[in-house]
Amino acid sequence: MAEKLIVSSSPHIKAGITTRKIMLDVIIALIPACIASIIYFGWQAAMLLVVSVITCVVAEYICRKVMKRDNTIGDLSAVVTGLLVAMNVPSSLNPFMMMLGDVAAIVVVKQMFGGIGQNFVNPALIGRIILMNSFPGPMSSWTMTNYAIDGATTATPLGIVKMGLSDPLPNYLQMFLGNRGGCLGETCGLALLIGFAYLLIRKVISPVIPLCYIGTAALMSALLGRDVLFDILAGGLLLGAIFMATDYTTSPITIKGQVIYAIGCGVLTILIRKFGALPEGVSYSIIIMNLLVPLIERGTRPRTFGKERAKK
Repeated sequence: MAEKLIVSSSPHIKAGITTRKIMLDVIIALIPACIASIIYFGWQAAMLLVVSVITCVVAEYICRKVMKRDNTIGDLSAVVTGLLVAMNVPSSLNPFMMMLGDVAAIVVVKQMFGGIGQNFVNPALIGRIILMNSFPGPMSSWTMTNYAIDGATTATPLGIVKMGLSDPLPNYLQMFLGNRGGCLGETCGLALLIGFAYLLIRKVISPVIPLCYIGTAALMSALLGRDVLFDILAGGLLLGAIFMATDYTTSPITIKGQVIYAIGCGVLTILIRKFGALPEGVSYSIIIMNLLVPLIERGTRPRTFGKERAKK
């Protein structure tokens, strides 16, 4: 034979997909939401997005240098984390406060556990939770700065309902287009769905987790007598379901596991909104399910071919 049989370890089939290409696709998918945030919240949104990205990239570069590891800023994962942290804060937040969340997300959650692919929870969501607990006042101050409202302080739709405020609620169209109070990246449902369509076309994510998450949340909302469409559009459900619950590292590999994981996220989100002290439950629900992923994968792991089931 002219050709030799080459024996090597798996994987045996290689593709041109790299971490950098995947992260670049995620960044492109986030661009519509970034543009919408700048339209509705003005220059503050642009500043927070830029500062967050720079902080995450610099934090990862310095951390890798200190740990004497190969630098990984070229894979663009730090850029994605920076964008997501910024999208989870209000436009009025002091940039120096946000930088604490950026550093915690990159250094504590990501790099201290080995870097990309080793973190057990979503870094951006931990950054948001740390900011919420460290600066509850600034993280709950919502300001709208757009063509309709110039620098007006308002509340999120979920906050209005939770606290029984007399503020008028935005209609479904306003919430879908983004003309409401909220974090930078969560307000415009249209922009998030455009990004979702792009990720599906590029086959970066599967529709299983987002659709099961949103569907379960809608069902729970209906069972508890809430406004289903309001619950889908009012908070960060779309942002969380599309861009954070689908994180490769912190979500299950198997389809059955992804369904269980997404259902858990949907159930917890609405339960927290209904019975919790906070008006929003997306961040905590995803983090809780991130922690349960090892158990979910253990229970949904397919049986090895040719192996008999254990006798009870």
